[in-house]
Amino acid sequence: MSKFYDDIDFDNTDFRKHPERYRVGRGEQGVLLVEPYKSEILPNWRFKSVSIAEESSEKIYEQYAQYKKAGDFVGMDMARKFLQMGYTRARRYANYPGGKKYSKNGEVNERKIDEEKAAAAAIFEKKWVSVREDEEYLQLKHEHQKKYG
Repeated sequence: MSKFYDDIDFDNTDFRKHPERYRVGRGEQGVLLVEPYKSEILPNWRFKSVSIAEESSEKIYEQYAQYKKAGDFVGMDMARKFLQMGYTRARRYANYPGGKKYSKNGEVNERKIDEEKAAAAAIFEKKWVSVREDEEYLQLKHEHQKKYG
């Protein structure tokens, strides 16, 4: 697998016009760098409460479906990353008040489970899993990685 950051000028690259420059990377890597997708998806990304997470994850999933319909793998993968990030961030806030895992002295804070945030995380997780297991997504991902690295 190619390195995600290998010679990519994120500030001056439109990845819709140049999908060959996009690397899948690991996990959420590049989620806040890849344009125009970041600007399209980020405004919909929220996880403060269950109702907000439901609305947010549904909007992002709808964007995923639109990218899929257009055959836009980069958009599909970016939507997947935002769903994954919705899960991981909500989970972080579910486990630690204010999302602060570490104290100022670098020690791990005590976990205090926030059930609302845990439920919000589960909503994102469900959508994220459905995307990452989507056969068409997996096929396009494989093709993109084979073609571009």
